[in-house]
Amino acid sequence: MDIFSSSLVFEKVPVAKGKDKSVIQCMECFCDNFYVGGKDGVLQHFTTSSKTGIGERQTLREITKRQMGRGGEIRQLKAVPVLNHLLVLWDNSITALNMFSLEPIAALKKIHNVSLFRLGEPAAHTQQVFVELFVASTKRRAVSIYKVCVDRWECVGNMALAQDPVALAVHETCLCVATSDRYILHDYQTQSALELFTHNLGKQNVLAKESVKGEFLLNGPGNLGMFVMNSGISQRPPVPWPDGVLDAVVHFPYVLVLQNKALHIYSMLDQQLKQTVLLNSGKSLLSTTDSVFVVAEREIHRLSQSPLEAQIRKLLGCERVNEALTLLDGVQSLLPEDSYKHLRRCIVCTSGWIHFYREAFLDAKELFIKGDLDPRELISLYPGMTLISEDFKSQPPTVSNAKDLRKLNNEAQPEFHKYLSFLCLYLREIRRTDLGQIFLQDIDTTLLKVYLRLGYYDNLNQLVSSRNDCVLDVCVPDLEQYKRFFTIGLLYQSHGQHFNAIQTWVWMVDESVDSSEPNVLLHIVGVLIFTQRDPGDQNTFEPQEVLSILTNYPVALVSYLEFLVNEQQSQMEKHHTLLANTYATQILHTDREMQNNDTHMEEMRQKLQHFLWQSSIYDADAVYAKIQSSALHVEKAILLGRVGEHRKALRLLVDEERDEKAAEVYCWRTSAGRDREFTQQLFSWLLQSYLEFRPHVSAAVDLLNQNAVAFNLLRVLEVLPGSWSLQLVMRFLCESLRAMTHDRRMRGLEKSLARMDNLRQRHAWMEATQGMVRMDRSQVCHSCQRQFIGPEFLCRSTGELLHTHCYSTNNSQ
Repeated sequence: MDIFSSSLVFEKVPVAKGKDKSVIQCMECFCDNFYVGGKDGVLQHFTTSSKTGIGERQTLREITKRQMGRGGEIRQLKAVPVLNHLLVLWDNSITALNMFSLEPIAALKKIHNVSLFRLGEPAAHTQQVFVELFVASTKRRAVSIYKVCVDRWECVGNMALAQDPVALAVHETCLCVATSDRYILHDYQTQSALELFTHNLGKQNVLAKESVKGEFLLNGPGNLGMFVMNSGISQRPPVPWPDGVLDAVVHFPYVLVLQNKALHIYSMLDQQLKQTVLLNSGKSLLSTTDSVFVVAEREIHRLSQSPLEAQIRKLLGCERVNEALTLLDGVQSLLPEDSYKHLRRCIVCTSGWIHFYREAFLDAKELFIKGDLDPRELISLYPGMTLISEDFKSQPPTVSNAKDLRKLNNEAQPEFHKYLSFLCLYLREIRRTDLGQIFLQDIDTTLLKVYLRLGYYDNLNQLVSSRNDCVLDVCVPDLEQYKRFFTIGLLYQSHGQHFNAIQTWVWMVDESVDSSEPNVLLHIVGVLIFTQRDPGDQNTFEPQEVLSILTNYPVALVSYLEFLVNEQQSQMEKHHTLLANTYATQILHTDREMQNNDTHMEEMRQKLQHFLWQSSIYDADAVYAKIQSSALHVEKAILLGRVGEHRKALRLLVDEERDEKAAEVYCWRTSAGRDREFTQQLFSWLLQSYLEFRPHVSAAVDLLNQNAVAFNLLRVLEVLPGSWSLQLVMRFLCESLRAMTHDRRMRGLEKSLARMDNLRQRHAWMEATQGMVRMDRSQVCHSCQRQFIGPEFLCRSTGELLHTHCYSTNNSQ
């Protein structure tokens, strides 16, 4: 793989006479500024005026240069753009120069006895901008930490070592130090240290480099590039690289490993060698955001990585789908979400095409569905299949093992039939998905053609009898060619063209064609006559007479019973019971005779379940007897609930159907419109079913946590096993207590509102009855009808005049 392209950036012209010491020792790069340090102590500053494309040579223009002294090599350069500093390691000392003029910064005195150094990230959000400088000293056997500002630097920490430091890498507060025999992690803030592993300094070049965030790359024992996190653990396998490694850098997702004569590029994701670049006299590597620079004795080369999307597509072109998928998933965070999803679909679909032509059809189907393959791409490969979408442009798969299905159809029919069967399987599967709903016309039309070619006539009739998107102009000629005239009538009927359907069937009777469907034709036409007659027609058949005629025709019988129950709103128990039993009969017949049509079976079960829930008129015992020995456990549970056998129904759903969701739905639907006590009792029975006999702990926990409001908290606490932890039912307890508190507060509020209304009524009553009552001897008691004599009378606030004893008697009542 050509992952990186190389271009020459800088070339040192050799000196003609004398001993040539002007070889390149190190380099630094920041934006358009290039710094080259020589073995002769010469520091050169170059700049480039414009960006160049990948693979093109980048021309440099020298700005200035500086001789650091009489001699001695410049071992290390590092730019500090935030401070405009350039740090130079020369003569075992660090000198700070201005980045642009290369003049020494007088305020920053040299730091002596330095073996190597590293810089930390700039602290730009503090009051004063500064950079941390980590200086390793062989003489002092220590690593010192300096705080570098614009006009000063100061030592703020020191870490003593037992041996000489030979390599150093830094991430935030963690230092990875290679001493003369081992690697050590040291956090200079917490002063914690962790020894990693030993190395052999005499036989290998010791390396400690920064990898991705929080990770270090080390040259481990046995020529292994080890990845170690700042916590001391390794989260990815090591890279097995060659002997004689001079330098290595990480340019995610690759590791570039330098030898004297070659550069090896490995993937961090699968640890495999991906590319080798030949060169002469390699010395070191420098990784920047955009590129990797290779420093040789007299040349500097720039390696530019090709775009990740291009790499993935190139792997796909070579059918290296596993590598492409590994790379894509590894760099997901670097790609836009839309690009990632599109590339992943391309990879999965390419893998699907490879499996498809290998005739590994089950794997191909799963991959096509997972990769959201446009079903029209597959349909367009088959001869005789018509695409309805006029704007579709096919892009045939470019896999090496691709076959010409048109040629296969002409020369190897048995093999072609395998591919045709796969198309049938795939289209039936994709038809139910969201993607399939977009291309229903293409899918249903093609499916009809495939059923015809394979002779799957039962599946064909089921397709056209139910809702479908077959295109009539395309499908009818094919059905006529195969003499499937009865199916043509069904197709017309499913598209609402009843007149055309009847005309087709009448023509069949007149011409005596398609003798394979003699009875079904008659009973379908009969249903149309019985259900579509004018209600004012004097010759309308009585329902019982029609039912007796259609007894031997199940499909027609269902249609007519649905007409009676749904449209005519029949309230006769025998009609509802017969419809339920007929549904059950068709389901049981489908289960025995057509086990390959799961869709039809599921549709019929949904119709039966919906009817059993909605209707309250049928004879539940009769219907239960019909399906008692079958596996229709959900339907049996609904029937048991109709007769009050709720515990038995729940047992059936839990132990036989083993469908927790169905049991939960049963409880909610059965308790709809009932009082709270009934709901709590129903859910309590379901919980007991989970806990008894064969305990379903996870189901019981989910039931409690997801339906806390449906339970009586005290009853639950009584039946919960003592071995359960509080954490299991914490959510249930919190929601139950919240619900209880809410109910109590609501009852108190309702009581207060009722008391207030009572007081308001009493106040209104008192206001209405207050007033003077005038009495004289001619007035009589309202209760005993005797005249009042003297003052022995009582005026009641209601306005009635009573004797005292009468008032006492009435008031006690």
